[in-house]
Amino acid sequence: MQTPKFPKGKPPFSVVLKERVGAYFAETQQKITGDYRLYWKAAILVVAFLALYVHLVFFTPVWYLAIFECVVLGFAISAIGFNIMHDGSHGSFSNRPWINTAAAFTLSVLGGSAFMWNNKHCIIHHTYTNVHDVDDDLDAGIFLRLSEHQKKYKMHSFQHYYFWFMYMQLYLFWILFSDYKKYFTRKIGDVPLKKMSVMDHILFWKFKVINLSLFALIPIWMVGFTPWLIGFLVTTQIGGLVLSLVFQLAHTVEDTTFPLPDEANKMEDEWVVHQLKTTANFATKSKIVCWFVGGLNFQVEHHLFPKISHIHYPAISKIIKQACAEYGVVYNEYPRVHQAVASHVSHLRHLAKIS
Repeated sequence: MQTPKFPKGKPPFSVVLKERVGAYFAETQQKITGDYRLYWKAAILVVAFLALYVHLVFFTPVWYLAIFECVVLGFAISAIGFNIMHDGSHGSFSNRPWINTAAAFTLSVLGGSAFMWNNKHCIIHHTYTNVHDVDDDLDAGIFLRLSEHQKKYKMHSFQHYYFWFMYMQLYLFWILFSDYKKYFTRKIGDVPLKKMSVMDHILFWKFKVINLSLFALIPIWMVGFTPWLIGFLVTTQIGGLVLSLVFQLAHTVEDTTFPLPDEANKMEDEWVVHQLKTTANFATKSKIVCWFVGGLNFQVEHHLFPKISHIHYPAISKIIKQACAEYGVVYNEYPRVHQAVASHVSHLRHLAKIS
């Protein structure tokens, strides 16, 4: 398929935004990538993950402690994705490419595919955010209707009730089906997949085997099939729910839009304005939320400047918000997590009612 085109040129708002953010880094003499704050956080998360994994698999705690640790492991996996993998995949974890590559490949160890993620998220989602039939993040099959442009089924009348269960399946769906579908169809949704090199093919299957060994074969050997299955399901359900919610709160809420290209396959707004209309922040005053989700609650800043590490988002958000106010450009934001969740539920309920 032919992907849509955005208006060309450099509108004043975009130029001013880029200049002001650039000036901030010049004045503060900071690199746009991560620093000791991110590296310490990454170390804490990796050590926590390894400690939980080793204790669960090789020391077999009593069942109630094991369940608790599996819940925490699900949160740890999500946090590694938010903080290490995500920055690494955008090249913002470090100013050294090999470190970014290593950070991005934590996803492959955890069951996903760094190659598929780069195509799906870094290229398609970040370019064509909330564009129907292009942004694969909107595609939940027949189970959920996330945009008014998607076909409505009878089951969607109840989607604002059962979406919690569907979100819990994301991680399982991702590691057991989604990546393989992209690999064999050579497409992400309707968009052709970037050509894979021989090494890309090798790494894809190598890490799938590594993940299978780490999360299935070794645990089954050590604790038995039934305890493993229970623990695996608890971990993946928690991880899936957390991952889904954070990404959905950023784009599928009441105040975000779902624009379509015109008959000439051109988008109405320039790319920067498009990103602002289709993206929302939440709980930006909460240091705990920001620490855990890797700054993805500053989704506006991330979409405008994906090459900048999330540790800088609180600072540059003030610059972006002021520029939006001056130029009359929308800046979507929800003060607290529960307000963003409520808006997402209202969005799903609205889509359940309209044709």
